[in-house]
Amino acid sequence: MSPLFSADSHVVEVEACYAEIDPKWKSLRPRAAEDPKQGAIMVVPGMDFTIPSGMLSRAGLRFEDWAKPQPWNAIHPAAFDPKARLAIQDEENVEGEVIYPSAGMVLCLHKDVAYRKACFEAYNRWLAEFCATDPGRLIGIGMAALPSPEEGVRELREIARQGFKGVMFAGDPAFEDYDHPSYAPIWEAAIELGLPVSFHILTGKDSYGMTVRGPKVIQQIVTVRGNQNIIMMMVLGGVFERHPALRVVMVENDAGWIPHFSFRLDHAWERHRWSMEIGSISRKPSEYVRENVYTTFQDDSSVRYVVDALNMDHVMWATDFPHGDGTYPNSRKIADEVTTGMSAAQKQGVVYANARALYGL
Repeated sequence: MSPLFSADSHVVEVEACYAEIDPKWKSLRPRAAEDPKQGAIMVVPGMDFTIPSGMLSRAGLRFEDWAKPQPWNAIHPAAFDPKARLAIQDEENVEGEVIYPSAGMVLCLHKDVAYRKACFEAYNRWLAEFCATDPGRLIGIGMAALPSPEEGVRELREIARQGFKGVMFAGDPAFEDYDHPSYAPIWEAAIELGLPVSFHILTGKDSYGMTVRGPKVIQQIVTVRGNQNIIMMMVLGGVFERHPALRVVMVENDAGWIPHFSFRLDHAWERHRWSMEIGSISRKPSEYVRENVYTTFQDDSSVRYVVDALNMDHVMWATDFPHGDGTYPNSRKIADEVTTGMSAAQKQGVVYANARALYGL
C-alpha cells in the first residue's frame, strides 16, 4: 500500500491570522463575522464581497447540505488548529500535506497591492507558526504580493527564511504580466532559493465572472481556465526559455486535459508563429509544459487514461482538505481509484513521492 502525501491542502484563516498585521493596516484587517445565508464569513475592507469561510470548509459534508450556512463554531478545528490537523492526517493515513490558504486566495483579488502585501505577510507569520507544530508533515507555501521586482525578491527571501518550501503568486500580477522581462529577478530568486512557484485556481479575474451559456453551475466547471491562461502566457511568452530551471505548480486544476492542451499549444506554434505575435522560444511549447510545469488533482479519474502522454513525475495527488471538493473522508479509496492501471512506480510518485521530491523533503 503506497503512503499518501497531499500536494494541495488548505487552512481556513481565522481572524487571529491577521491579528499581527502591519500596524498601518490594523483597523482595516480582515475580520470574522456571521452571515445568515452564508454562515462564517470574513469581511475585507476594499472588497465589494465577503469571503465565504464556511463554504470553504465543507470537507465531509453531504453535497446536498452545501447550501446550508455553516457558522464559525461548526467549522472543523483541523482547518485552523495544527494539532487537530495532524489527527486528521492520522485518520486518513496521510503522511503530510502542502498547505495553501483559503481566504488568501480571494485576497489575491484585492485592488490595493499594498494591502494584499500586508495581509500576506501577516498570514505567512501565522502559517509559519501553524507549520512549526510538525514541519515534516505541515509543509507551508508562503504568499507573495510582488508590488515590484525589488520588493518581490525581498518577499521571496523572507519566505525562504521563514522555512516555507514554496511560494504562491496571485493569478493577476501587480505590474506588467508574468512574461515581462522585468520579472527576471523574481524568477531567478525563486530558482536560487529553491522555491517552486504556485498558481492556485480562483486567484485571478479569469476564474471569476466569466460569461457562460446555460446554468450558472458551469462557472464552477471552467475555474481551471485561469491557470490555463497562465500556462499559455508563460510558455509562449518565453518565461521558461529564459529561465529553464524555473518550476511552476498549477494547483487544483486537474491534469487529464494537459495532453490535448499541449497539442493545441504546439499546433498554434507550428502554424502561426510566422504570422502572429509570439515570444521567442526555440522548442515546441509542449516540451516546456512537460519540463517546467507541475500539476495537482484530487479525483480526476481521466489521469489514468493519459499516463503515456503526461510527465508522470510532475503529476501530484491532493486531498484539498478542508475544502468540499476534496477527498475527505475517503482519501485512500479515491487515491486508489484514480491511480488504477498505473504502474507501482507511477502510483507511488503521484500519491506520494513526486510532491516530496519537488519540495526537497
